[in-house]
Amino acid sequence: MASFPDFVNENEIGKAKFIGELLAPVAPFDQKSGRETWTVAFAPDGSYFAWSQGHRIVRLVPWSKCITNFSMRKEERINGAGPRRLSRQGSEGTLVPGEPREHTIDCGDIVWGLAFGSSVPEKQSRCVNIEWHRFKFGQDQLLLATGLNNGRIKIWDAYTGKLLLNLMDHTDIVRDLTFAPDGSLVLVSASRDKTLRVWDLKDDGNMVKVLRGHQNWVYCSAFSPDSSVLCSVGAGKAVFLWNMDKYTMIRKLEGHHNDVVSCEFSPDGALLATASYDTRIIVWDPHTGSVLLELGHLFPPPTPIFAGGANDRWVRSVAFCHDGQHIASITDDRLVRFWSIDEKSPQAIASLTNGLCCAFSTDGSVLAAGSRDGSVHFWSCPRSVASLQHLCRMALRRVLTTQQVYTLSIPQCMQDFLAYRSL
Repeated sequence: MASFPDFVNENEIGKAKFIGELLAPVAPFDQKSGRETWTVAFAPDGSYFAWSQGHRIVRLVPWSKCITNFSMRKEERINGAGPRRLSRQGSEGTLVPGEPREHTIDCGDIVWGLAFGSSVPEKQSRCVNIEWHRFKFGQDQLLLATGLNNGRIKIWDAYTGKLLLNLMDHTDIVRDLTFAPDGSLVLVSASRDKTLRVWDLKDDGNMVKVLRGHQNWVYCSAFSPDSSVLCSVGAGKAVFLWNMDKYTMIRKLEGHHNDVVSCEFSPDGALLATASYDTRIIVWDPHTGSVLLELGHLFPPPTPIFAGGANDRWVRSVAFCHDGQHIASITDDRLVRFWSIDEKSPQAIASLTNGLCCAFSTDGSVLAAGSRDGSVHFWSCPRSVASLQHLCRMALRRVLTTQQVYTLSIPQCMQDFLAYRSL
């Protein structure tokens, strides 16, 4: 069994440029469990990077400072001063007035989910009966939500590290968190209790709705860029799409053969990528539910009857780059893959032992990947020149859905071109 199809020469695939790593401190805890970095996250404005470095600890680092340190370490390495590493063991550094501060947050239990939320662009609460609130979140507010092993969700002020809210309705591990990108501070939590819960933080964290439909653990959820649609994925091959205005299920997407553990929309909302233990990433048209592209990590691919077992190629995480052209995947075969949405083979690869999660920086230039030992590794994202086709798609799909594209009075071939049918 191979990690690449026969027509691909692994030696000819590009190598992603490694730029640095963050190391978790040695903690006085049991080293056999609880060390994992289950989630990494970038603040929407690019100010902070956060990761769960194991043993209930979350670290927030000013992203500009992080990049600067990586660059300095690179120069030291070139000059023979050792490898490019940045240990965050109690190093606060010199604080420059007006710059974000570095924080270490003890969440009290193992952290599974992380998400940043802000009120930019500012949008009113969905709660219609607002008379008095404990918190007045403005445009300068940056929140960090943490989902814990005991089912609680803790909300922190990212600038000060102060605990603001403690949400306690889940009955099992909160596996993933995601904020609506419209500035409403609506938060969705995905849990092993088989539910998704919708919270309004502008209404002091009151729970708005419980979304039921999953028959097994819910692993991950993701908002569409306009916040109108939510994708949730979980055990039992589940991929669900939800209408977030009515809190109703739109459809279930059929195609995976094993648990689905990660999902993300493209920046224009035209595509949806899902990652599964069946060794594949599927790229969907979320508006029609059709499969546009399959990215395999095991060749020959396992048949459906064998895709449900252990195969050393489980895909753990998928992330969509903000340029809309690239996807990254983390897999159990100790490789990170960078894909172009126009190709069925990786554009670049990198080595990573025991990888668990990944996320692109706000500008899409860097991929961060967390691992089982609490460390985070960073690579530069491969770049390519956007084709005219891609630019046309991106421009049009920001304002039109697939159904609307197909109602345009233009030739069928042009409709297919603009609806991503040529993937």
